[in-house]
Amino acid sequence: MRRSILLVPTSRGGLWSARSGGVRWICGFTDETALARFALHHGPGDRPVDYAALLGARIVDEIVPSLGEPAGLAVDIASEDGSMFFPPVTGIVPAGVAVDTEAAEEGRGRGR
Repeated sequence: MRRSILLVPTSRGGLWSARSGGVRWICGFTDETALARFALHHGPGDRPVDYAALLGARIVDEIVPSLGEPAGLAVDIASEDGSMFFPPVTGIVPAGVAVDTEAAEEGRGRGR
């Protein structure tokens, strides 16, 4: 995933994402066919979709940490057998934004 170029739909100047389970998921697609399948069911239908072509590493190393909330990467979510999820955990995103690190636990505890 890190070395793959992913197509990420854009909307209103930002990357398209969805929230589920307390996580903001940036949605990326491995090719235009997968992106078109998604757009047909969850986007503008058969109209063209603007997108950015980004390395997976850039998404999880730079973009996810900049969001300021638990975020991960969902790949090919409209593909029945090919969906992949990369959650905000150590080893996928930088430790400072991973939800399974001791620092994350301490930060959540202070806010209660």
